[in-house]
Amino acid sequence: MTVRVRFAPSPTGMFHVGGARSALQNWIYAKQHAGVFVLRVEDTDAARNRPEWTEGILTALDWIGIERGSYEGPYFQSANAGEHRAAATRLSADGRAYYCDCAREDVQARTGSQYQGYDGFCRDRGLTEGPGRALRFRTPDEGATVVVDLIRGEPTFENKLIEDFVIARGDGSPVFLLANVVDDITMGITHVIRAEEHLPNTPKQQMLWAALGVKPPVWAHVPVVVNEKRQKLSKRRDKVALEAYRDEGYLADTMRNYLMLLGWAPSGDREIVPWSVIESEFRLEEVNPSPAFFDEKKLRAFNGEYIRALSVGDFIAACQPWLTGTATIPPPPWEPADFDAGAFAAVAPLAQTRIAVMSEIVPNVDFLFLPSPEIDEASWAKAMKDGAGELLDAAAAAFKALPSWDAVTLKEALEAVGLSRGLKLGKAQAPVRVAVTGRSVGLPLFESLEVLGRDRTLTRIRAARLRLP
Repeated sequence: MTVRVRFAPSPTGMFHVGGARSALQNWIYAKQHAGVFVLRVEDTDAARNRPEWTEGILTALDWIGIERGSYEGPYFQSANAGEHRAAATRLSADGRAYYCDCAREDVQARTGSQYQGYDGFCRDRGLTEGPGRALRFRTPDEGATVVVDLIRGEPTFENKLIEDFVIARGDGSPVFLLANVVDDITMGITHVIRAEEHLPNTPKQQMLWAALGVKPPVWAHVPVVVNEKRQKLSKRRDKVALEAYRDEGYLADTMRNYLMLLGWAPSGDREIVPWSVIESEFRLEEVNPSPAFFDEKKLRAFNGEYIRALSVGDFIAACQPWLTGTATIPPPPWEPADFDAGAFAAVAPLAQTRIAVMSEIVPNVDFLFLPSPEIDEASWAKAMKDGAGELLDAAAAAFKALPSWDAVTLKEALEAVGLSRGLKLGKAQAPVRVAVTGRSVGLPLFESLEVLGRDRTLTRIRAARLRLP
């Protein structure tokens, strides 16, 4: 048997990090078993589907290493509508489903409860297909349905507690439960690896597989991904879009590594490991069924480690989208003509040790490429206190007189200026840093001044002095 797995997202919004995790697990499982990864876009919700969301899915998968051309598809569920309707017709003809014209209000009136499920009223009425008549699957009255799950063991569902569920709407269109099963059968899917939220649907789908005469797939329901309050990650409440993390500057390698840790861990006391190790060691059976906490602080720390592990050349290359802007990343605040690649290369190793996401490169280096620094008023207020004006005057005079312009000489000069005023270097350099860079934190000051150059440094110190009384 050739292993065939599928990832079946809906193009109704940004790409969820939980979906990315499931896609990677399916991808690795297929590779480990010399199988096939199938991408199926479940696009039957015409009111919410948009072409750009489909492209967003493909682009996001490309980014995490599941690249176009390396998998089967994408297929589109809407193209399979004929097979869905044929399956519904077959189930009706075989007596496994029946037509029902009950409105929700009718059921509630009969049962006296708004919470009770469908009561089977139309089971033996012999209704034929007609406008407004839904098609319901006839579930067994006795026994239990056992779902054999690679992660969760054998969850058991009493059949009497499963209502006769709808498989086709009153207009004849099949619902998700049936369409999903028919697509999996048509595409020869052998293993369904998906989120835990689908587990309650699984006994119903397993019944449909059996009713259509096909052996159900191997099931594996991976744990739900939760936030710090242990609530399921929600698009309305939480930061869940993979694209948002990408555009903020998380590296693809970071994201792949971290997503695979949501419910699983590699051997040994380690978490940051090469992708080759994950591909080799991942075992679906070892996934923990408990909810997996998506810890953004931990992800950020991971990303910092990955950034620092890059070669300087690779780091410079990785910075480019934020240095120029893209369709989804805003352009930097400087004019393109003012960017100096040589100056950036000189400070890149300094920035590489300090940023945790790639977007932070811009505020760390913008002072080099702007005509004048963008002043952070809070930093200004903190640094430019009594005596700051005189210190800036002395620093400018000392810098102007230097025989050479390098970080060591600049540091020695400012240390001397500070000592003459009873200030340690940290206090002496604060007004200079804000005057030159606009901020109280950033790259090492003296290396920054060396790259900025004597003339621009002195111009900025004098401009800051003019703002002071």
